[in-house]
Amino acid sequence: MTTITLPKNKRAELVQKFQHYFEQELDTELGQFDGEFLLDFIIKQAGPVFYNQGLADAQTIIERKTQDIADEIYEIEMIEN
Repeated sequence: MTTITLPKNKRAELVQKFQHYFEQELDTELGQFDGEFLLDFIIKQAGPVFYNQGLADAQTIIERKTQDIADEIYEIEMIEN
């Protein structure tokens, strides 16, 4: 199983966004430590769902493009007499 990891700068950016959200929308202060725990929880619980959906979306695109290629090859096939 793949582990979802984020670069330090992305983690810090997300924690800052959480802190801002908590302050603006919930009128609650979210400390750095708590913000990092929240991020870890979200990554662990929701990350696989988003990751798998991304893979499914990519698979759909690949299948569609592969079918397009097969159709184009069929169109240029020569008919034997």
